[in-house]
Amino acid sequence: MNGIPAADTIALVVFVLFFGLTIVAGSTVSHWKGWFSGRKKAPPAPHVEGHSGHDTEEWGLGGREFGAWVTWFLVGGDFYTAYTVIAVPALVYAVGAYGFFALPYTIIVYPFIFIVMPKLWKIANDGGHATAADMIRARFGSRTLELAVAFSGLIAVMPYIALQLIGIRTVVEALGFSGQIPLVIAFVSLAAYTWLGGLHAPALTAFIKDIMIYIAVIAAVTLIPIKLGGYGHMFDVMNSVVAMPDADHVMKAGQLMPYATLALSSALAAFLYPHTLTGILAAKSADTVKQNAVYLPIYTIVLGLIALLGMMAHVAGIDTTVSSMVVPYLFLKLFPDWFAGFAFAAIAVGALVPAAVMAIGAANLLTNNILPKSYAGVTTSRIAAFGVKLGALLCVMFLNAKFAIDLQLLGGVIILQTFPALILGLTKFRFSSTGMLAGWVVGTVVGLGMCWSDGLKPVHTLAIGGWSELVSTGLIALVVNIIVAGVISVIVPNRSVAVAAE
Repeated sequence: MNGIPAADTIALVVFVLFFGLTIVAGSTVSHWKGWFSGRKKAPPAPHVEGHSGHDTEEWGLGGREFGAWVTWFLVGGDFYTAYTVIAVPALVYAVGAYGFFALPYTIIVYPFIFIVMPKLWKIANDGGHATAADMIRARFGSRTLELAVAFSGLIAVMPYIALQLIGIRTVVEALGFSGQIPLVIAFVSLAAYTWLGGLHAPALTAFIKDIMIYIAVIAAVTLIPIKLGGYGHMFDVMNSVVAMPDADHVMKAGQLMPYATLALSSALAAFLYPHTLTGILAAKSADTVKQNAVYLPIYTIVLGLIALLGMMAHVAGIDTTVSSMVVPYLFLKLFPDWFAGFAFAAIAVGALVPAAVMAIGAANLLTNNILPKSYAGVTTSRIAAFGVKLGALLCVMFLNAKFAIDLQLLGGVIILQTFPALILGLTKFRFSSTGMLAGWVVGTVVGLGMCWSDGLKPVHTLAIGGWSELVSTGLIALVVNIIVAGVISVIVPNRSVAVAAE
């Protein structure tokens, strides 16, 4: 590993201390959440069909009582994940500027949140809905479409949780553990944290995660350039490693279209996932959601700085074929062991917090929309969340993605197919449940078929006439979905609705 030192006992002790304290804090959150919030809990939402009761809502939505401060940490915590700290720098390390597509995606998404998500929050709050599938059933009156949306969310979140498990496994491997032990540690820590704490665990420990990440990132982007000769020198070295195509461009012509379409499709998919939507629905008001859309871009600044770690790894002489290890190796090489241990804990907590919300969001879908209502309850939700984590574990073991980030993008292809039913259903365009279901089926089959044929790559070669470009697979499938939904809605206009939130 080109002189990269192994972690010593000090790094391991510091890691166990911070990572362990976070797990304990989340697992015992029921004993101290009142002290943190400093206020009485809001009354439960009205009980309606499809709503599984106050205890389940308390575990799965935090009682819908989170204010602007907690919501900011929760939504940021489940939106900026191991994807941010491990996968994005790994992609930048491997392919250069193309890996920065995550930056415009996180800029595009916030106006979308500001305009759309308060409307969804109002619909969910007024109807007592806990999931996207709840809202779909209320809007279209179709049990089949409800199940389609629920299964999409359930399946899409598994490779995303798998990415978080990879994040935890990566830092445990960097601490000197080998074989399957790092993956076992990642899985058990996530399972215990989620089972005992529910949504309150990530909500009220997300601030720990963010503070730790900020400390690690600020130290890295300040001290590493000083050690490596400054940013100018680093960019010069990076240009020699990943050569610029010409003096005016940092990406090859063939990378521009996939860069733009991946950014757009990722932005459209970001808040359709069960975990990000759970963070929105757990807010106490629509104004809280709008406030967060204004302040969440702060995280985008941090994302840009974190992405630069992939470039810094090249300059520091990190040479590895396992791109997901570049950030841990960078910290091991350039920082004292105690700080490397702290940074590893920050990365692990940065994966633990969102993975818990993802599992809880998926469990909400399973208990609210897939299983019979007689099974609803906190215990069932906990078992469901555990089952989702098992599915994610299988994704880690059997999905052979070239880059860790491809797991998240695979989930995006699946969850994007719920966009027409959930988002376009808010408009005044009239779509039928039959049209929406047909669009979902065709879009999902087309998207997954292209992913499989391309070896789980998130882009597909689209050839029209003499024009040929790599385009986001999810975006292609979404366009097909919308076209089919529109055509079928005209042909079979049964059960059509036009719901626009007030």
